Amino acid sequence: MVDVQASYTTSKEALRRFLLETQHLLPRNQELSALEMIQNLECVQLDPVASVERNQHLVLMARLPNYRPELLHELLKEGELFEYWANAACTIPIEDYPIFKTIRARMQKLVQPELDKLSPVVEDVVTRFKQEGELPSRAFRSEERVLGAWDTNLPKTKATSRVLNLLLDAGRLRVVKREGPERYFHLAEESLPKTLLDDAERISDEEAKQALLWKYLRAYRVIDSRDPRLGWQKLKAAERKDTMEELVESERAVRIKLEGIKTTYYILAQDLERLKRHESDGERFSIEHNSVHFLPPLDNLLWRRDRLVDLFDFTYRWEIYTPKEKRQYGYYAMPILIGDQLVGRMDPGLDRATNHLYVRHLQIEPTINLTEQLRVNIWQGIERFASAHGATGVTLDKFKCDIY
Repeated sequence: MVDVQASYTTSKEALRRFLLETQHLLPRNQELSALEMIQNLECVQLDPVASVERNQHLVLMARLPNYRPELLHELLKEGELFEYWANAACTIPIEDYPIFKTIRARMQKLVQPELDKLSPVVEDVVTRFKQEGELPSRAFRSEERVLGAWDTNLPKTKATSRVLNLLLDAGRLRVVKREGPERYFHLAEESLPKTLLDDAERISDEEAKQALLWKYLRAYRVIDSRDPRLGWQKLKAAERKDTMEELVESERAVRIKLEGIKTTYYILAQDLERLKRHESDGERFSIEHNSVHFLPPLDNLLWRRDRLVDLFDFTYRWEIYTPKEKRQYGYYAMPILIGDQLVGRMDPGLDRATNHLYVRHLQIEPTINLTEQLRVNIWQGIERFASAHGATGVTLDKFKCDIY
């Protein structure tokens, strides 16, 4: 057992630098593969919106200079990853499949009544997988329409499409590969290694919950017990607080106090020395010279928005569901990280027909001194971003912010 104090007081600057290090957003000598990065981050959130590229690819592009979307597709096809519910729908290292046992059980219970209503369709779908192996979503046709996840009053979703997604949520199906936007499915029992299936059968519910809690703690690193997703389990507020305090009492976690911040944060006890190293390294960080990172709306760093306010003095809201006329920063506004500061937002859109990147809105925080060197640094960052997406030109709306 690690001999550590229960509480430790530090600065928000040190804590945010520690957080950025654990999120692989500080310069590092160690080069990681795409799989190693996902293993280090614990999971990466999936999202179908592609204003420039999908969230999962943007997360990895911000951390891996030579990343290409094909790498993630190859890892999924090779069985190194699986897709399931963690922070939301995520891509997750395959070795973690057993510890999601209780999540699968909860989701199975949740969707079973709807599966029962669609039982003839379910039977047909499952039979086809048993007979034909992996199949794309387009292989299933149905004239019947039912209420899907995004339908409101009228049933618009094909019954087979709805069943595929319900079986996926229940853990009976897996996404085994992707080709462009299309998913290929197969039965979990047919497509997973027997060792993993056996491990998932043997692990107890309590062991699975504990392992999942530790996966969450490693993913977040700077933990707030108010987070309703804590442990990726349905815990009540008092249970979340008790969970973290029990870890402190057993010397596996440390309370972190920040001057001027009411929230009590927690880190793993094993990370305390790592945090202390960031208390005197402020000279490393320069928004005029450090690399520019553009973070997608569902980046791992952004998962806890209250934490952004406390550590970065940065308020962020994804405005994708905000009516256009009420948007302040844009449909796909990406926070701009330079050094250890979030300095503004960029709302990009890629015209794939012309390979041209349009920056619809660029906003720098009013607290940031926009020097000529910072302008150059941000513009060069935009050019690198455009190049990484295959864009041969960039247009910036100069009426919003002149960065030339």
